[in-house]
Amino acid sequence: MDNLLRWYAVYTRSRYEKKSAFLLNEQGIEAYVPLRRVLRQWSDRRKLVFEPVIHSYVFVKANKMLYEKVLGIEGVVRYIYFGGKPAPIPDRQIETMKTVVGTDLEIECTPDCLKPGMHVIVTEGPLAGMEGELVQFRGKQKVAVRIQAIQQVIMVTLSPLILQPVQNTTPAIAL
Repeated sequence: MDNLLRWYAVYTRSRYEKKSAFLLNEQGIEAYVPLRRVLRQWSDRRKLVFEPVIHSYVFVKANKMLYEKVLGIEGVVRYIYFGGKPAPIPDRQIETMKTVVGTDLEIECTPDCLKPGMHVIVTEGPLAGMEGELVQFRGKQKVAVRIQAIQQVIMVTLSPLILQPVQNTTPAIAL
């Protein structure tokens, strides 16, 4: 970390993103939490709420002098490191994120480790334990389950957040 103000990602306590960003901004440290509007259903009502696009992360514009001050803010746990140093994020990536979040498009943040062609296993929900192959079909990522006996493929759209890469190359569970 040097004396130039740069964007960094900090990890926060669970559900503390907005509070930490507010406290950082209150201390004069520029902070950004990308938020999206989500319709939530309670037993007695429905309400539009703002929730973080990337859970447990706040982006801060800091330098060496502000390093400790950022860590002293309630809810901030640590900086995100890469190669033993806090990892700076280019301004253009933050600006792009702000532009995308500012649109009315439906957005979802997913891990970058899943690529088409990978064999994956579903970790949650009614399909937990099912294995398949991640494919690109009509512009969307889907999980393909092959039924080899009848030479058919069932494709399901699932959130990448509930998928995990598997090491073996043949799906163990077929429908």
